[in-house]
Amino acid sequence: MSPQSDSLKGKNITIIDVWRHNLFEEGAKICRIIKDYNYVGMDTEFPGVVATPVGPFKKKEDFNYQQVSCNVNMLKLIQVGLTFMNYKGELPPGNPVFQFNFVFDLQDDMYSTESIGLLNSCGINFSKHKVNGISMHEFGELLTTCGLLTDRNIKWLTFSSGYDFGYLIRAVLTRHLPSDEKEFFKLLRSLFPTIIDIKCLLMQPGPSSVNLRGGLQEIASMLHIERYGLQHQAGSDSLLTGNAYFALKSKFFNDNWEEIFKTINGELYGLGDTLSNDNSGVESYRSTSENGFR
Repeated sequence: MSPQSDSLKGKNITIIDVWRHNLFEEGAKICRIIKDYNYVGMDTEFPGVVATPVGPFKKKEDFNYQQVSCNVNMLKLIQVGLTFMNYKGELPPGNPVFQFNFVFDLQDDMYSTESIGLLNSCGINFSKHKVNGISMHEFGELLTTCGLLTDRNIKWLTFSSGYDFGYLIRAVLTRHLPSDEKEFFKLLRSLFPTIIDIKCLLMQPGPSSVNLRGGLQEIASMLHIERYGLQHQAGSDSLLTGNAYFALKSKFFNDNWEEIFKTINGELYGLGDTLSNDNSGVESYRSTSENGFR
């Protein structure tokens, strides 16, 4: 059992559902805690992948970014989970996990039928999202006013997060993602200067040498990390992501973390050059029914 899992074992985790009626109240809480709890586990749920780019691509990552930008520009968020931790992997008093629920209308908004079916089976209440959900613009304003952007001290902990940050950037800027991946990374590194994508961390010698691979749940199971809440809901997944980061860092990188951090900071698995040494083809960064790609 990892030390981080031990620190939460037996504690009551409170997943706070944020809707339109309590957005201001819960946003104020976040503004108060980020100074001391500046590690942010983040996950999103969105309506899958509905479009695939066609044409010649020089490398896998080029295809991947065009797929991300095309779908993010067409679709809408359903949930964002944020888990705030301190440098020890501890949660704030009361053990809160924030789960933001966005307005989404199954009659008017685009989606992958398979993805919506999965989210329905995992407890997403689309009737409530239609009536009580918040807008992406409101969420972008919260990120801005709480000081979660452009601050190197805010450390974003994610898992294969190209789509996740695509949606967050669109929410903050209220415009489409750029068609050029280099422009996307300029925006990313300006708004989110410190990002640790666990999928990139798993490619480092320690985890890769013991064959740690798979999706978030598989990695957590291999690390003996307990899940709190429901899989494929953003709050639960954001907590699992944060716990996985601290477990991996403790197990594999206690002696060389600064060196590893410089290598992976700001990298998003499947974009940039993260797959350039993988010869398995474009499909190695495939879309899945759950949430784009994981």
